[in-house]
Amino acid sequence: SAPTAIKRFQRLLVQGGSLLTGDALRRLIVFDFNGAQPVSGALGGATKAASIESYPFSAGLGISLTVGFLEPCGINTPHVHPRAAEFLVLVQESSLRFGSVLENGLVGPEQDQEIAGVLSQFEGTIFPQGSIHYQFNDACEKAVFVAALDSDDPGTSSIAQNLFSLDAGVLNATLGYPKTVDGRNYETFRKAIPANLAQDVGSCLARC
Repeated sequence: SAPTAIKRFQRLLVQGGSLLTGDALRRLIVFDFNGAQPVSGALGGATKAASIESYPFSAGLGISLTVGFLEPCGINTPHVHPRAAEFLVLVQESSLRFGSVLENGLVGPEQDQEIAGVLSQFEGTIFPQGSIHYQFNDACEKAVFVAALDSDDPGTSSIAQNLFSLDAGVLNATLGYPKTVDGRNYETFRKAIPANLAQDVGSCLARC
């Protein structure tokens, strides 16, 4: 709520007219990505984000950073960042599969529109703001990635989890009245959608 950036820094880092020192300063300017905890029910790993909520030093700077720890066969399920583009780099493990879908109209309606690839260690890729994207650790060792986002409040919207929270009638119409998933079993289907980060893909689990 401070009117200028220097006022925000003063409120955070200055006490009694003097800059904080030692551990008091360190707690405010150094973010610890250790100790990431998975959400309840998640089997595929965990992420930890330094954003305006968890790292106030970033307020107003237009930047945040997430570190992801993907278990073997772990999937950072398809999601969108509504307020940020993302630059992701694989820092641990030999490969990481990824894919994204941009907005409507990139290719013809019958064409594959997924921009997919594989990252090796210390390689990176961009997911444009608003794109649906995912990462999949198709390996038997833990993978670690670092994702920089150009907002201090990027937000995350998980596609499947949020899609199936919509009205059942709307889903029926959107999905074309499928025979295997319809209004009578949406509640069952909703409960089957895993928490992010998920773990699956049978061939990977069988191999590992």
